[in-house]
Amino acid sequence: PRIFSGEAGLREIACLADVDMVLVAIVGTGGLRPALAAIKAGKDLAVASKEILVMAGEIVMREAGDKNVNVLPVDSEHNAIFQCLESGRSLGAPKHRGTEAAPTFQSSEVRRIILTASGGPFREKPRKDFDSITPEQALKHPTWNMGPKITIDSATLFNKGLETIEAHWLFGVEMDRVEVVIHPQSIVHSMVEFADGSTLAQLSYSNMCFPIQYAVTWPDRVPNTLPPLDFSKLSKLEFFPPRYSDFPALNIARRAGAIGGTLPAVMNAANEIAVAAFLDRRVRFPDIWQIVEEVMNRHTPVAHPDLDAILEADQWARAEARKCVKALKG
Repeated sequence: PRIFSGEAGLREIACLADVDMVLVAIVGTGGLRPALAAIKAGKDLAVASKEILVMAGEIVMREAGDKNVNVLPVDSEHNAIFQCLESGRSLGAPKHRGTEAAPTFQSSEVRRIILTASGGPFREKPRKDFDSITPEQALKHPTWNMGPKITIDSATLFNKGLETIEAHWLFGVEMDRVEVVIHPQSIVHSMVEFADGSTLAQLSYSNMCFPIQYAVTWPDRVPNTLPPLDFSKLSKLEFFPPRYSDFPALNIARRAGAIGGTLPAVMNAANEIAVAAFLDRRVRFPDIWQIVEEVMNRHTPVAHPDLDAILEADQWARAEARKCVKALKG
């Protein structure tokens, strides 16, 4: 047997001849080069690592278009959007993977993409109490069981901010047409409002097996043992606007996505450092937003960057964020 290791091993695995799809689920920047290698080798890409599209969405989607490969979302929200767009076009699913590309749509047909967010554990907590939030409190997500970094991102709403940029690149719509709504029950995973006023939504229990399966089996729907929704037991489905002033991550991410270039990579990198510092009790919960915004303000974005420029911006942002952490701690 052969043993693969490191980034070179990941790139080699992604290009194996008998592989038709590569699912990338590496946290952080580590999945970026293997993902691009898979695309260049003509493999369909299933994306669970949102950082790939946040940092290099322009490059990834351009390469995928050039190679005529599908980029399929694994994130529950984006997988839901993909299903809504697929249904909204009424194209009929192709019978076998590889015979047709993923369903396409005219951007003018979509009025809004609406991402749902649980709101995290502090959606009802007063802003004046944020300074006392502990890592243990922030790690208690109300509906999903996830790793520590993404759980903190869900608490700050940076996870949803990253997802707005991911949706922008995946579905080719402007940032101002990607909206966020707080949905505490996490049953409606996202919605698409079309130009005629119709809205399609995808619903299921909070279980990542649903979107993972559909990404892997697309365009087919395959029976499974997962529990279907029992509507008689759903007491309510609630939707609220986000508290933008109390959770500034959404507007920070919107700014990064609208400006583009290297700024989303800078935002992502600074956030990773800030979250790690919070988990180590070196900064307070609200400092995460402050650190990210400060690093972004110091950066001069490079438009239409190549991969080297993106990775350089990533490393620069990490160094700047560490300086911010040190200054706050001091």
